[in-house]
Amino acid sequence: MSVDLELLMTDACSLCEQAMDLLLSMPEVAGHRLVTRDIVGDDALFEEFAEKIPVLRIGGEVSCWPFGAREVASMIDQASGS
Repeated sequence: MSVDLELLMTDACSLCEQAMDLLLSMPEVAGHRLVTRDIVGDDALFEEFAEKIPVLRIGGEVSCWPFGAREVASMIDQASGS
């Protein structure tokens, strides 16, 4: 089952770039939809996550940086029911 991975970020954020590089390097992400959302354009997201980005949301799970490949794979497994 395909799941949506949502990366909350902003432009010119080096940690956000590292998080994106990690996600794009993971074979576990293949076949799933990776969406980026700039929190600057959303007041509610900005208020909640401004000092926590990058933030990864998969299903009901939320993980703030630094997250690793094992954590992301586990989140994908849980969201896909594996």
